Amino acid sequence: MWCIAGTLPDADFALCPAGLDGQSTVGHGLLHLPDGQAVPVQRGTAALAATAILACGVLGVDPPRLLLAGDPGSGAGSRDIYAWLEQNLEHIAPSGLTFHYLFPDMDWHNRVLMAVQALAARPVMVADAGFMYVAKMSGYADAYDLFTPDLGELAFLADEKAPHPFYTRGFLLAREDDVRPLLQRALDHGNCPKNMIIKGSKDSIVLDGRIVETVDAPSVASMECIGGTGDLVTGLATAFLCAGAPMGESCMAAARMARLLARHCAPNPGTQIGELIEKLPEALDAARPEWPPSLCQAST
Repeated sequence: MWCIAGTLPDADFALCPAGLDGQSTVGHGLLHLPDGQAVPVQRGTAALAATAILACGVLGVDPPRLLLAGDPGSGAGSRDIYAWLEQNLEHIAPSGLTFHYLFPDMDWHNRVLMAVQALAARPVMVADAGFMYVAKMSGYADAYDLFTPDLGELAFLADEKAPHPFYTRGFLLAREDDVRPLLQRALDHGNCPKNMIIKGSKDSIVLDGRIVETVDAPSVASMECIGGTGDLVTGLATAFLCAGAPMGESCMAAARMARLLARHCAPNPGTQIGELIEKLPEALDAARPEWPPSLCQAST
């Protein structure tokens, strides 16, 4: 089982372990959980989860299970997720974990990481958004397999003194477009894993600490205006990893597929991420040659 853990901006949405007991589905702009609850597919964890679920459906593999809680910023829902993972990871024994929007709490992060490290089989670990921030702040970023920062977040990872992206020092932000020195600085300080998708107008694929590929086509300008496109890329990478593709193939296919989806949908700046995700199955099916090579071979 692959598990996606993250929060929703809804104070009334209680911790929902039911998303781990059965498969969630996506339809009519909603993420449907096994206990009957439905969540709008907007940016954030819901967009990431919906992307991964729909992609896994096309790839023919069981989709990730979900551990969600509402947290509009107080940290309470995030702590519920941290506590649940600390107490129950051993029982679900996930093959992979994707952590997304969680309130950065170093103590709870370290307790969850210790629970992961105590598992008999180490899961593949992906982190984005708030959980990526706390993983860096903890000093254990290199315990992860994949981060998916955008350029601003890369500057934060490169700043060994910044406790949060808000405090990233200006001289680093000024070099935001200079990916290679920022990457090297983040690596030198142990603030990132060796594999990353650095999202931007050009997506840089980092494997074993080196940029091995830059994905910049097709380029759809309106995607820069649409919130949640980064969640889309992380969701696709999660789906390809969940299907068993190697890290490099998964990262390159995720960056490429998000762009092909944009071309397929021809969005305008007012398009919502949920409208794009709805079209993912047909776009992914039409782009089979762009799938990770190992998955293409398996499907023939």
